[in-house]
Amino acid sequence: MSSPATIADMPRPDPAPPCILVIFGAAGDLSRRLLFPALLNLRRPGLLPDRFALMGVARDDLDDTSFRSDLETAMREFAGAKFADDAWSWLAARTHYLRGDFDDPGVYRRLADRLAEIGAACRTGGNILFYLATPPAVFSIVVRRLGEASLTRECEGQWRRVIVEKPFGHDLASAKALDADLLGVLAEHQIYRIDHYLGKETVQNIMVLRFANGLFEPLWNRDHIDHVQITVAETLGVERRGKYYDAAGALRDMVPNHLFQLLTLAAMEPASCFAPDAVRAEKAKVLEAIQPLSREDVGTNVVRAQYGAGRVEGRKTRAYRGSPDVAADSVTESYVALRLMVDNWRWAGVPFYLRTGKALAARRTEIVIRFKRAPLALFRDVPVEHLKPNDLILRIQPDEGIALRFGVKAPGPSVCISDVEMRFDYEDYFKAAPNTGYETLIDDCMIDDASLFQSADTIEAGWRVVQPVLDAWAGEGVRSLPVYPAGSAGPPEADRLLEDSGRRWRALVEHRPAAMK
Repeated sequence: MSSPATIADMPRPDPAPPCILVIFGAAGDLSRRLLFPALLNLRRPGLLPDRFALMGVARDDLDDTSFRSDLETAMREFAGAKFADDAWSWLAARTHYLRGDFDDPGVYRRLADRLAEIGAACRTGGNILFYLATPPAVFSIVVRRLGEASLTRECEGQWRRVIVEKPFGHDLASAKALDADLLGVLAEHQIYRIDHYLGKETVQNIMVLRFANGLFEPLWNRDHIDHVQITVAETLGVERRGKYYDAAGALRDMVPNHLFQLLTLAAMEPASCFAPDAVRAEKAKVLEAIQPLSREDVGTNVVRAQYGAGRVEGRKTRAYRGSPDVAADSVTESYVALRLMVDNWRWAGVPFYLRTGKALAARRTEIVIRFKRAPLALFRDVPVEHLKPNDLILRIQPDEGIALRFGVKAPGPSVCISDVEMRFDYEDYFKAAPNTGYETLIDDCMIDDASLFQSADTIEAGWRVVQPVLDAWAGEGVRSLPVYPAGSAGPPEADRLLEDSGRRWRALVEHRPAAMK
């Protein structure tokens, strides 16, 4: 058996090209918790170029000095043990701030002047990456103002790119409108629609697992796979996001982006090469192949629910309707489960079950590939009542890794089959601490690799799948919105999505398997 590898054993990629990173919404929660710690994590292995600068833009009344001070406080809190004084000193010396309103043309004129000055001092070559860590309502405004100030124009080998955070619209019509606004100013190659789930190591490893191993690809089809489960479960409730969440709900918030990205990686065909356009085209084909849901289908294939009061990991949790900024009579779903069919040659007849919810029993994001049961014929004369199916479990968070569950004979004179698990953990094997998920994505933007980002076609294809559900819900109102206790696995109605075909969800809280007799 080979000895465990470490990050030090891996080949070190070259730093990104020189550039200025401009973050709109730099004083916000996303920037403080995730983006700036990610930049520190990129600096430590030398992935940020020496000719690099950072410009924060926000409404807060700060200047360069006070912004750096606030930033250091946030870094020490959120980077924790990974905070490095030398990396922070390097980044702080290159950090600047501009105060202003996002819809004020004067702000963009001042920004252009500052960027020209900083670019000359840091010799960044005119390359600029704009990150929109802002509320979705201002995405179009910021991009339009950048265009008016000629800040998105590419010339003489200089590149200009824009990162847009999800959500990309709230339905199909708004997604199309947002794409039209962005493409009215930018070329498609300049737009990076980011989903931080795709920065997770296990998510990136799905394609490697499938297409670089002769062991798995021959089995990855309808002949061997019974069904696929995709779970994004959270223990947190709505917390302080009530104003946004009560207008969005679990379906809009998670399914067209996070869950569909995991689905496409699990179901896509091999691309002709590892080029971004080839990979993204295959992912879009998966969404286009999902069987459309009729209004009747929504009633039998989609479950929505809302959490009530309960206890999550020992903590008393108030009901969703008792959360700040949530209407007392809200019918917004905090849980949704779907049964979808991908209508192509590889997956014909294989159901894909998706579920996501808040205030659940455990925090877990995973893909479960459940293989078909082996025939019982060989064991019919021994005391084995049934054979369990085998699971390949791709764990994305909180513990990134891969597990394979299969049956073995338990020790003893009789034939008893025990369900065992073979596990691989990234942190244990590669000795790598978990990151924020943004490191790879920010680096990919700087080196112009869009493989892990969504195209306009993919975004709109995802909304086309979801739109019939939104229409059906809007048309029928809410006759009955199931309530599940906080700290549970969700509503029993979601269990029935699988039980009507003799299947069941993988448990959110795992128990050690006993021998099968």
